[in-house]
Amino acid sequence: MIEIHSIICLLLTGVYLLVVIYLIIGWAKLKRNKITTTNFTTKVTVVIAARNEAQRIHLTIEDILAQSYPKHLTEIIIVDDHSTDSTAEIISSYAGKGVKLLQLNEAEPLNSYKKKAIAMAIGMATGELIVATDADCRMNNQWLASIAGYYEAEQPVMISAPVAYFEDKSLFERLQRLEFTYLIGIGAAFIGNGRATTCNGANFAYRKDVFYEVGGFKGIDDLASGDDELLMQKVAVKYPDSIGFLKLKDAVVYTHAKATLKEFLQQRRRWASKSTKYKDKKFVAFGVCIWLFNLSVVLNMLLSFYDVYFFKLFLLQIILKVVFEIAFLIPINLFFKQVSIVWLMFILSPIHCIYMVYVGLLGNAKKYNWKGRTVK
Repeated sequence: MIEIHSIICLLLTGVYLLVVIYLIIGWAKLKRNKITTTNFTTKVTVVIAARNEAQRIHLTIEDILAQSYPKHLTEIIIVDDHSTDSTAEIISSYAGKGVKLLQLNEAEPLNSYKKKAIAMAIGMATGELIVATDADCRMNNQWLASIAGYYEAEQPVMISAPVAYFEDKSLFERLQRLEFTYLIGIGAAFIGNGRATTCNGANFAYRKDVFYEVGGFKGIDDLASGDDELLMQKVAVKYPDSIGFLKLKDAVVYTHAKATLKEFLQQRRRWASKSTKYKDKKFVAFGVCIWLFNLSVVLNMLLSFYDVYFFKLFLLQIILKVVFEIAFLIPINLFFKQVSIVWLMFILSPIHCIYMVYVGLLGNAKKYNWKGRTVK
């Protein structure tokens, strides 16, 4: 029985290491985009769905207003999603600077208010290129110019751009930053390998006409999450070779890690909930393999108390996992200029296995709370 267990664990470890190698190759394939930032012709609409973001939304708006991109080619639409704080009032105060406020007022409850808000903004947008971000994000003044420049140079129908955590205040937040970099790297690597599947809605752009061509959020609007990845997967079916990752430092959008474990787990369960809608069977298999590998690591960690043999197996898996993941993360963190946090993998890796098993189970099994709402 122990022999069969060992063979299964080693097979899962081998599959996981092959996946990481695939990711390393995908990231390496991505070009460092060189684009011009003059003579633009594309009208861009920045779209934000906001709910109870009074603390930081003014910073996001100020960053967008400070963009170097031509003002006559820039439109800003922010949709207030039934905020109970002063979010709407703050947005309204920028009306004189061209910021447009829309407000959701549905009579019937929805499960995906954010998708409704984004679709509402797109319906009003006059821009050719929709650029979505979040109400608590920060960006430098070349952000829009880099996205539009890449769009005009390469003509993709959809652009995934980099997102990073910043302003860490604790070890917990630094661990999140490293783990989040890993997630962004996965999405970028899949695009590099020609298989666009995952991205982050905090820095996401697509042609307005393509949004409507694939039916918008129709068919994926029963989940609170998925305004980014599930939309990308719909577009990838029709335009598999026209989705790009913008590997450019000026294109990075910054946001914050969660301050508490409860907030972190709620966020990740929300992200995991959309996996039930994934249509790409190979990516689903990828996710299942990763989950099973992490489950095997956790089982060996627990069985170590029963027999030292399982501890040796656990140690082998963890060492291989850390070595290969560091090889993947070093070039990505060099891009983000945060390579000094890579050593945290020695702390993060065993914890991450437990977290992956937990989120994989509960992300698809129960409802959860998000910004004062119970959703699924």
